[in-house]
Amino acid sequence: MTRIPALLRLAGSASLLTLTALAAPAQADTLREALAAAYVENPSLEAARANQRATDENVAIQRAPGLPSLNTTATYIEFVRQSANAFTAPERNLGVATQFLVPIYSGGAVRNSIRAAKERVAAGQADLRNTESALFSQVVAAYMDVLRTEALVALADNNVAVLRTNLEATSDRFQIGDLTITDVAQSRSRLAVAEGDQQQAMATLIAARETYIRLVGNAPGELAPPPPLPGLPDTVGTAIVTALENNPNLIAAKERADAAGFDTKVAGAGRLPQLSAFTNADYSNFFGTLGGFGQGLVQAEVTGNAGVRLTIPIFQGGLPAARQRQAGARESAALEDVIAAERQVIAETRSTYSNWQAANAVIRSTQAAVEAAELSLEGVRAENSIGNRQILDVLNAEQELVNARAQLVTARRNAYVAGFNLLALMGKAEARDLDLDTGGPLYDPTINYERVRDRIWDWDRDPAAAAKSTSTVDIPAPDATIGPQLLPGE
Repeated sequence: MTRIPALLRLAGSASLLTLTALAAPAQADTLREALAAAYVENPSLEAARANQRATDENVAIQRAPGLPSLNTTATYIEFVRQSANAFTAPERNLGVATQFLVPIYSGGAVRNSIRAAKERVAAGQADLRNTESALFSQVVAAYMDVLRTEALVALADNNVAVLRTNLEATSDRFQIGDLTITDVAQSRSRLAVAEGDQQQAMATLIAARETYIRLVGNAPGELAPPPPLPGLPDTVGTAIVTALENNPNLIAAKERADAAGFDTKVAGAGRLPQLSAFTNADYSNFFGTLGGFGQGLVQAEVTGNAGVRLTIPIFQGGLPAARQRQAGARESAALEDVIAAERQVIAETRSTYSNWQAANAVIRSTQAAVEAAELSLEGVRAENSIGNRQILDVLNAEQELVNARAQLVTARRNAYVAGFNLLALMGKAEARDLDLDTGGPLYDPTINYERVRDRIWDWDRDPAAAAKSTSTVDIPAPDATIGPQLLPGE
């Protein structure tokens, strides 16, 4: 009589993904914890924040040419060879010149440069939002991949155990003349294939855990089931409307187009007059060497002057016109980029919504397939025991059940990842939307912008640069070990 494999005790309506998660202890790692760890310590996100802080400084950089400036130049000269006709030439001289310059009008170049820089700060903040949501999408996919591959390894382990049991039962029945050597060979062949699939599943699990470590910064423990996704749209139309309003890529493209418009005005300012006021002070000291010693000449003096300088460009070889045409062409390109970004958002939102809906439909169909495959396997085994079915029929039925369960595990993973990606496209998959507990306030890029936008002190510096992310070099290499599987009734 054939042995009943442990695999058949699994409930037909529950996926192995859920069963693996239910086996986790009370202190299981959660998806929110993984997202919070990535938010705090992921190097790609930290680099994006640092780059945004660098972008913030462009406002102060563009404002600086419109502010007063003060410069001092000191020059010391030794006249080592004098002209024979220079009767009052000095032997040495120290000159100190100080200039105070106040820009008054620059044709709008400074004002529009500041506006362009502010628009690019806003675009960078939108890019930072996109980097954050893209990272979270990768973390969600990695988290679900670990759960999925753990379930597939468990499924492969159970499949190998089932086929070994079948091979033992087939060999026993061959010994008593109930089956042929062909039946034994078929069972042995199917077991060998299953063992190869088991090794591949284990390798895939190790790769999934490595990806998790790279993104999150720590090794995955026993992972808890993911929480329901909040705010998923009822219709694709709702998803598109929300995405067009909140998608960070689209927002960034619009801000860059506005910045390019100000760049065009900056380029046009090159043909306009410039007005500035200045004050100069000069100190000169000849150290008693002017005109020879004892001649009564003044050896040190201070002079000063003040005035207004007006510069009117008349002809520059077509340079300002070329710059304005160039800036206008770039503005046109930026406007086209807005349309391209809008098209991409619409296409990706529709496609992702479709994938999400399809994955949910696959879950429903594969659940039915698993239930049917379990009933089919039980029937085929019963018919085989009385000689109405061949061993090959049993093996095929077992493989259909394995395939159905694997499809269900994958469909659950795909549905969750697609749903999160849809939220990301809608601009609803950031830390502020997910209510993450990061151990402190969420990173706000506007704080640094407000801190540096009006700072004008030349010696104002930040602390020395240092990496904030954690290294993963000391994390042991993951293996394909999985926890015990929860079976109904155990």
